[in-house]
Amino acid sequence: MSDRDEFGAFLVGFVVGGLTGAVVALLFAPQSGDETRALIKDKSIELRDKAQVTGEEALARAEALAADARQRAEELTKEARTRATELASEIRERTGHLSSEVRERGKSAIEAVRKTKKSDGDEAPTA
Repeated sequence: MSDRDEFGAFLVGFVVGGLTGAVVALLFAPQSGDETRALIKDKSIELRDKAQVTGEEALARAEALAADARQRAEELTKEARTRATELASEIRERTGHLSSEVRERGKSAIEAVRKTKKSDGDEAPTA
């Protein structure tokens, strides 16, 4: 009989515990379904607003970065044009010096050929 008394006590404790848990759950339930839906709606609106603000901030930062990039690109373009102009001037100057030198050498070579022809002509027998 002692086994039956222990089982009965266990069964009574189990039932009483279950009922107590159910009563506590009903008393401490967070809110009704309508209140839960309203809370979900409010939270979703709040999250949407936060997402919109975050998106606007990101867009503003992206626009600022794009403006900075454009400005830097313009500066680099001006710098490249200036350097290209300087290089073109330098090349023209060097080319001018080289062409003058080539002309002078060419004239010297022509004169040397003429002198050799004249000296060969003086020594050549006449027929």
